[in-house]
Order: sequence, then structure tokens, then C-alpha cells
Amino acid sequence: MQNFESFLLNHLPVSKSIHPTYEQALQKMLVAGGKRFRPELLLGVVKAYNPLLIEGAMHAAYAVELLHTYSLIHDDLPAMDNSPLRRGEPTLHVAFDEVTAILVGDALNTYSFEVLSNAPFSDYTKIYLIRELASSGGLNGMVLGQAIDCYFENRPLGIEDVRILHTNKTAKLIACSLKMGAIIVGKEKLAEELYEFGIKLGLLFQIQDDILDVTQSSHEAGKLTNNDEAKNSFVTLLGLSATLKEADSLADELILELNSFDDKLKNELSSLLLQYINRHR
Repeated sequence: MQNFESFLLNHLPVSKSIHPTYEQALQKMLVAGGKRFRPELLLGVVKAYNPLLIEGAMHAAYAVELLHTYSLIHDDLPAMDNSPLRRGEPTLHVAFDEVTAILVGDALNTYSFEVLSNAPFSDYTKIYLIRELASSGGLNGMVLGQAIDCYFENRPLGIEDVRILHTNKTAKLIACSLKMGAIIVGKEKLAEELYEFGIKLGLLFQIQDDILDVTQSSHEAGKLTNNDEAKNSFVTLLGLSATLKEADSLADELILELNSFDDKLKNELSSLLLQYINRHR
């Protein structure tokens, strides 16, 4: 059984074009690596209940990673975070140019749904998965979160509004990854429960990123750090000490929920989840 990384490398987007650098740019951020956290969540749920579906589930996991990678490329653009570094590599607008970065982000966004539409599932399952990914990644999900984040730069929000911001910007795609795994194995009730768990997990993930932004160097993080002063981050609003307490409280709550999962799911996800749940400690 191949792992996700080898699947991704064997299914990189290919361009039938006279453009001299387009295909290289399409592939650059994908081959640069990354946590692959969202794909591994999806695949972990599938492994727990039906390992025979893993090969098909790779397509769904890849679709999630494509959409996530597009969001990072656009997030780093000069009009947004203007970041020179991502996954330890120069960002696309630095390595190529801004137009290329915009278009590659657009291409990976739409390619994610092409990949998902070609997955070896029933039409019902494919439509369900496409709807969930589009919903969590689109106008009332990740894109909405980005819009709020950018609009309210240098305009402090209340902490509950910041939670809404990051629920959309970060948490929904993480929650969607878990939900899609449950959809693939035909567990629709579990899908809803995992989505709610994933929202909390995604919020913790963002809080931890805010902590790491002020405690790690750019080299350690593989991206520009200490760059959130104008943003509505948890550290900016609460301070580091209070943000660490917030992270600890949410991490403890998630560990309790993880321990309530049935044995198959808990055994499959515990190693991955505990690594991330505790990464700020």
C-alpha cells in the first residue's frame, strides 16, 4: 500500500503548454513538503474502518492537499501576507512572479475538484465529498476567513470574533478532512461528530500557530515568523501567557474527546493527533 507522499509525487499536476515555467510552478509548493496533516486525518479515519478503501481515499486526501496548498500560495501574496518563505522554500511570487503565483493558486484550487471528481467512488459519494470540500474551503469557509483576516488588519477584534475568523480560515478545512474520511467509509453520523471535533482541533491548530509565530525563527517554522503584529492573532489580543493557557485548556478537552472515540478510531488517530494537540507544550 503506497503512502500519501508517494501518491502525491506520482500524481503531480502536468501542463500541456508552451509556457516555460508553468508546470514547474504548479508543482513547486506540492513537492516542497509540508505537514500533510489534513490528508493524514482523512486517511486515518478510512484506515480505522475500511483499509480496503485507502487507495481510493488517496484521491480525496490529495484534493484536500491541493486546496490547502492553493490557499497558502494566495495567503503569501504581496496583497495579503507578503511572505517570502513557505515550507522552507521561496514563495511562488518570489521564485517566479506575482501573476504566476495567482494563476497557480487558481489552477490548484480547481484541480482539487477535478481530482475528486475522478476518484473511484460512487457518484453519490463524489458529490457529497465535493460539496463538503467546497463548503469548507469556499465562500462561507476558508475564503471568508481570509477576507475577514485581511479586512481587519490593524483593526482589533473581540476574542469571540477572532474565534469566528479562525473557525473559517483554518478550522473548517481540518474539520472537513475528518468528515470526508467518515463519508468515504459510509459513516454519516460519525462524519458530523468528527466535524465538530475537527472545528475544535482546527482552532487549537491556529492558536498553536500564533504561539509558534512568536517563539520560533523563520528557519525553524519554514515560513516567515513574527509577522502577525497587524493581524488579529490570539497572541496579539491575549498575550503569550494567556494564549498558552487557552491552548492547554483546548488541548485537554480534545484529549478527553479523543479518548471517547471507539477503539478502532482512537488507535488509528491517537499518534497523529497527540503529536499536534501537544505541539505547543
